[in-house]
Amino acid sequence: MTVRTTLLARSKRPLRYVMGLSYVLAGVLHFVAPETYERIVPPQFPRPRTLVYLSGIAEAGLGIGVLFERTRRRSAWGLIALLVAVFPANVYMATGDDFDLGDVPAQLRDPRDAALWARLPLQAVLVAWAWWYTDESSGRE
Repeated sequence: MTVRTTLLARSKRPLRYVMGLSYVLAGVLHFVAPETYERIVPPQFPRPRTLVYLSGIAEAGLGIGVLFERTRRRSAWGLIALLVAVFPANVYMATGDDFDLGDVPAQLRDPRDAALWARLPLQAVLVAWAWWYTDESSGRE
């Protein structure tokens, strides 16, 4: 086993807790500041507030689920599905100039801004991170 492989193996469990707690926090924020999330729901989707709450419940629930060995794999698959489901909102945020960014700092409001576009490949990184925990052997970190 190489040093890199050993470091990855030793990091897998702590990173699972970081991931799970991050999703729980993100899910809770859907209820704390729903209007912020509503702004990025594409207009062709019905009931933005409902979608924000549903995605918040999913994020928090799946974040909790990934923390426990018994539900880790299914929750990781659920996180992958959720990331795919919310991808249109990230595309809308990066390409749309007809939505209100509200409290976002002025330097980040331009839809061509790199920070908005960076969210798109970040989704792939988040999918890969969740995928790491779909493996049957992941529980033996």
